[in-house]
Amino acid sequence: MRSLYWRSLHGHRVRGLWIVALLACFVLVTGLAPLVRLFALALGPGEGGEALGLLRETLSSRAFNRALGNTLTASGGSVLISAALGTALALATGLARLPGRALLGFLALSPLLIPSQIMALAWIELMGSGSAVLGALGLAPAPGSRNPLYSGAGVAWLMGIEHMPLVFIAARASLSGLPLDLIEAARISGAGSARILRCIVLPLTLPAIAAGSVLAFAGAVGNFGVPALLGIPGRFPVLTTLIYQRLNGFGPGVIGSVAAMALVLVALAAGALVLRHLVVRRTAVPVTAGRSFAGFETGPWRWPLAAAVWAVLLALSVLPILALTTTALLPALGVPFGFETATLRNFESALASPAIRRAFANSFLLAGAAGLVSALVALPLAWLALTARNPLARALSWLAEPAYVVPGTVLALAMILAYLRPLPLLGFSIYGTGAILLVAYLGRFLPVSLRPVEAALSALDPALDEAARIHGVSPLRRMLGIAGPAALPAAAAGALVIFMTAINELTLSALLWSAGNETIGVQIFSLQYEGNSTAAAALSVLALAAVAILVLVADRLGRSLPPGTLPWRAD
Repeated sequence: MRSLYWRSLHGHRVRGLWIVALLACFVLVTGLAPLVRLFALALGPGEGGEALGLLRETLSSRAFNRALGNTLTASGGSVLISAALGTALALATGLARLPGRALLGFLALSPLLIPSQIMALAWIELMGSGSAVLGALGLAPAPGSRNPLYSGAGVAWLMGIEHMPLVFIAARASLSGLPLDLIEAARISGAGSARILRCIVLPLTLPAIAAGSVLAFAGAVGNFGVPALLGIPGRFPVLTTLIYQRLNGFGPGVIGSVAAMALVLVALAAGALVLRHLVVRRTAVPVTAGRSFAGFETGPWRWPLAAAVWAVLLALSVLPILALTTTALLPALGVPFGFETATLRNFESALASPAIRRAFANSFLLAGAAGLVSALVALPLAWLALTARNPLARALSWLAEPAYVVPGTVLALAMILAYLRPLPLLGFSIYGTGAILLVAYLGRFLPVSLRPVEAALSALDPALDEAARIHGVSPLRRMLGIAGPAALPAAAAGALVIFMTAINELTLSALLWSAGNETIGVQIFSLQYEGNSTAAAALSVLALAAVAILVLVADRLGRSLPPGTLPWRAD
């Protein structure tokens, strides 16, 4: 009997090792190995064989230094905007008891749900001389004048709005944890609301605001959609667009120099993340757990403050989408918008176009496959790392992060370098096919599904798995029968978030797409780049409608999930 038990235990361990080996192959193939190879190339010798030659040549390039300066300037400016807007909106919606606080919070998070290229296009239509929205208010620029967003300031403004939710989420989470006892003690001492806000609330919230601002900087450094649509026509190159233009103009032959540029991008993003860790570690103030502070009574200021917050959020989130929709309904640019000129012709043309229909099919297929496969991989990886306490699985869980943390342009470059040549043993290359897009999506988005599943399994009683293990239940049956039902909602929500993010993805797709494998994001960018703004606007509205449906589905699924699984349900 004892011999049978040990034989069974040995068999379970062997099968567990096979699963870990397969998961290791997945993590290596979809992200880690291509990134390591890219960084090794970037640190390689130059043409003359000198050490770090590629990096030295790149750092001395005039074009690189101009793009680096623009990247730092625009990213720094965008952080100021993100911090100011995110903090103000978090304080207003988190502390003031305003009507419609839940909807206000969702509107504040909406830039996080809208793809950057669609947001950029919406603001281009809002601020242009033909803007129907500003025209109706008498604020439209003069006909023929240059759009003010085609500049470094425009890039910084729009990236600031796009990454503002990162500051908003961090500040709101900090505000929700403020202890009521501390506020009541200040009130008993005679402090008014303004003094409590200045002396207690803001100092306790400042570390979270700083941490969110550093994350906003890391996001801005790797942003591609906004600088591509605003910076390229505005002749304001940043590192991500310079990499794109070099590869588009010279092909894979310049991958060594652009790999060195990518390494600088990674260094900037990594420096920001290290700084965030230091900020959180050294400035966070421990507070006693207890009842949370619910907010201030605003008295006669309630309605004026509510009107101001609504006006700001409508201007930031709703008016650009309205301008985008009116452009989509115009027969041509320059035609005044009205009931007699509005037409659905652009939508009909978009739906009738074989290229756009193919882009929709490709995007839905790639996004769906990425979400499904990531969810299927997340469950065994999370179970082995947390429940089975397998050290190799724990390491793989951390090693899955780099492909998500590095800028998307860097990961795309790594994929080109790794899969440009024929694959060993197989004899063919996946470069120029839809497979390379899927591999990149899987590497990029695995943590989006993995982290919610880990959170769900962490909340599961470990005694359940221990009892099953004592009774000789195999690891596979324990994983599927005990952990599976508990983690399924989180895995499904993660898959939906991946689908919602990947369906309009541009940063990876802009460098990896090929003829016949276009995606929605690439089509929107191409139409706008070619000057066909009305068609680009119509396609963007259709893409936003798809995202809205996905948000509703994910929201219903996410009501029973731990906080943070869905970005708009973070507190």
